[in-house]
Amino acid sequence: MFIQTETTPNPATLKFIPGRAVMGEGTAQFTTAEAAAERSPLAQRLFGVDGVTGVFLGGDFISVTKDGALDWFVLKPSILAAIMEHYTSGRPVVLEQTGAAPGASAEADDETVAAIKELIETRVRPAVAQDGGDIVFEHFEDGIVYLQMHGACSGCPSSTATLKAGIENMLRHYIPEVIEVRAL
Repeated sequence: MFIQTETTPNPATLKFIPGRAVMGEGTAQFTTAEAAAERSPLAQRLFGVDGVTGVFLGGDFISVTKDGALDWFVLKPSILAAIMEHYTSGRPVVLEQTGAAPGASAEADDETVAAIKELIETRVRPAVAQDGGDIVFEHFEDGIVYLQMHGACSGCPSSTATLKAGIENMLRHYIPEVIEVRAL
């Protein structure tokens, strides 16, 4: 198994590409070992590496966030080994989950919300996934779009610029009802 790595705009997060599917659909973010233990054998194994503070699972990649005091040079071999061990074990990446998918909105989609979701899904999420993260629509209220940032996007120094200069400008261009975009 050959696992590629890519840097992300967030210096504390590195993107690992195992060359096979990670998540069948959707994404999953884990910020604690306890949350990982409940839902993802792969994330649980990664939290076993000293210095790992976050795991984000995308369609074909794994983003790992480290403690700022540690160096990637030291952590990377252990993370690569944990990913290889997981895939050779034959265990699932995530365990079956019941209930609504994360980020699923209960509100009825009016035309504006549907247009916002469509733009985020087709233009924003694919670009953000290339950097090892994800952005999920939460809700639209009083002209403000609220988004949740996951993976490499969470805590990234350039995430505010991405929100304001990129996503907000695009949404305002196509949807006049949008006044502002905020991260939750």
